[in-house]
Amino acid sequence: MSSDNPPDADALESRLPETQAPPPTKTAPQRRASATDKPSEEQEEPYPERDGPVIEPLSSSLTYFYTISYLVFFSIFGTLARLGLQALTFYPGAPVVTGVLWANVGGSLIMGFLLEDKNIFREEWGNPRKLTTSPQDPDAAEVSKRHKSIKKTIPLYIGLTTGFCGSFTSFSSFIRDIFLALANDLPDPSSPSIASRNGGYSFMALLAVLLTTVSLSLAGLIFGSHCALALDRFSLPPTLPFRLMRRILDPLLAFLAWGSWLGSIFLAIWPPHKTWRGDAIFAITFAPLGCLLRLYLSLALNARIPSFPLGTFTVNILGTIILAMCYDLQHVDGIGASALVSCQVLQGVMDGFCGCATTVSTWVAELNGLGRRLHAYVYGTASVGVALGFFVIVAGSLKWTVGFVEPVCQ
Repeated sequence: MSSDNPPDADALESRLPETQAPPPTKTAPQRRASATDKPSEEQEEPYPERDGPVIEPLSSSLTYFYTISYLVFFSIFGTLARLGLQALTFYPGAPVVTGVLWANVGGSLIMGFLLEDKNIFREEWGNPRKLTTSPQDPDAAEVSKRHKSIKKTIPLYIGLTTGFCGSFTSFSSFIRDIFLALANDLPDPSSPSIASRNGGYSFMALLAVLLTTVSLSLAGLIFGSHCALALDRFSLPPTLPFRLMRRILDPLLAFLAWGSWLGSIFLAIWPPHKTWRGDAIFAITFAPLGCLLRLYLSLALNARIPSFPLGTFTVNILGTIILAMCYDLQHVDGIGASALVSCQVLQGVMDGFCGCATTVSTWVAELNGLGRRLHAYVYGTASVGVALGFFVIVAGSLKWTVGFVEPVCQ
């Protein structure tokens, strides 16, 4: 990650009110000014290179609609990717039994790549820009900073970072695995008959899950950014033409997003509720709600304390509490243990809503991008400590008194 412009919360949770094309300049006299253009101080800097006529910007309402559509689509896609990767990595003899680890690492890697990439969204709202990285160019840092600021207003970029990466990773599932490690109750895919090592106070197992997830996710984030910087020398990956995004991808993904969500709702409502519905359908039904909650809480709260992303912290804690409550209900006799549909709905809330509302990719990017190292340690420690404390209170009160009952849907 380049040290001159580390990622912050705004680079992850893009501000929807700013999703407008850059303002007109003297080099594009055919374009009309409107009330939705950027402030006047941005109008003073011309675009040095253009390729063809400038396209009129989308209206603010249509841009907002496309942004929400991307979030819906990629939250569903990210949830399915996370569940699929967990299933692929949970098998007899697996070296790591916390299945969400690999999703958190992969999502963080993709997030790091997108943060540093300068090619995919080079056509900023239809305005091609030369993004030089030569250290001899005095304007290189400013040009790169402006490009990062502009690309985070593009609906597809918001969908990939906030939607897919945020939903592919899950902070609440990470906290659940820490609790299960502490309780010596992590699932064992190879031999369920192995006797418990102790009564359920495995502090070293807690450290193993915590350090493995955080360190590998941070490593994935940094490695992804290094990949983007290395490929930039070869002008890779190729630039997505703005006309292709605006005229084809945006309408197509909007149709797929709302169609997929409505389809999942209908499949979740109509019986029979087979096993595959509990594995995926309920999860993708609740997934967009969690993703949108994370977006709006981040927009409302992240900027209030520059050294502590309050929005991401709040939604991670809230999602963890909800997941702990659902986990309790699923493992208590009479609810999740005997009623199939109830158990499936609770699993869908945990995998879909909580999994998409909470995020590791944004969290580790914020840890890596905070200005002072002390702020990162305070933010990271507070996030894990508070979330784990709530999970111990909610789920531990059942686990270490009555005990968990095996859910009927598992």
